[in-house]
Amino acid sequence: MIRAIRSLHAPFLALALAAPAAPALDLEREDVRAFAAEMREKHGFDPAWLQGVLADAELQPRIVELMSKPAERVMPWHAYRRHFLTDERIGAGVAFWTEHRDTLARVEQSSGVAAHVIVGIIGAETFFGRITGKFRVVDALATLAFDYPPRAKYFRAELEQFLLLAREESFDAGSVLGSYAGAMGNGQFMPRSYREWAVDGDGDGKRDLWGSWPDAIASVANYLADHGWRAGEPVAVPASLWFPEDGALVAGKLAPDSTVKSLRDRGLAFETTQGAKAPALFVRVDGVDAPELRAGFHNFGVITRYNRSVLYALAVEDLGRRIESLLPDAGPATASAP
Repeated sequence: MIRAIRSLHAPFLALALAAPAAPALDLEREDVRAFAAEMREKHGFDPAWLQGVLADAELQPRIVELMSKPAERVMPWHAYRRHFLTDERIGAGVAFWTEHRDTLARVEQSSGVAAHVIVGIIGAETFFGRITGKFRVVDALATLAFDYPPRAKYFRAELEQFLLLAREESFDAGSVLGSYAGAMGNGQFMPRSYREWAVDGDGDGKRDLWGSWPDAIASVANYLADHGWRAGEPVAVPASLWFPEDGALVAGKLAPDSTVKSLRDRGLAFETTQGAKAPALFVRVDGVDAPELRAGFHNFGVITRYNRSVLYALAVEDLGRRIESLLPDAGPATASAP
């Protein structure tokens, strides 16, 4: 969690007090009433509890603004990479891996998911627990479910999952903080993902993605494993062109749409132990001075299931690898594929 710095709060206190309060969710709205009725009939929610949770939700215009203008849409790769691969984040990653080396080794062994990718995801998502979100999840999900028409259906489903999760895990729905999209904990799981893929990694009988690093590490690995991660296979490798680009290679796919042989036949040069028929894709992103090319493989596509972004998958791979290269002499948790 981000630590509050009291000295920074004082200058803004008057403004905060003067700012208008966010409007509460109107329980008399037709769409809200229909949602509440469905939750009672479908899941047997206690009417008083459900009404209390929904009445407490506040509609936040800032959330709609952030959802409408995600930074990644306009950020080139070299800036995106620079944002995640800072000395401070890398240093925090080395400390994190060193502290949780045994857990990472155990989870990598049991799940097959490379430790550097688990570390890369946690680092990219939350700066190793420093940034887990400042919005109340109930506010984020209610705002997007009822005041963001482009994806209202999706977020109403996530609000439903959040209510179920709060009931199952016995936490206070109004106190949970997360991202502006409603992602939670050190793995930044949406409610449905939390219910389906979060696991108890420390054996205490609870799935706690805020307070238990073994739970967070095992849950990230479980998500990737269940989405098809292949143990021992690489994510991506640097590439170059044998001859000037002629349009035969098309970048932008999130998952392999070609093979190693096909990419090589169309002029992409790269080194890999993957066989000729192995799934592969062409990655072309904006470097500082020139395009940066890579060949991605099956596991690259699996990472994009965590976040549907080519840039995200590259950042996770690069961050995890960089951290791995700087570990103390004991080395990585286990050897992973080149």
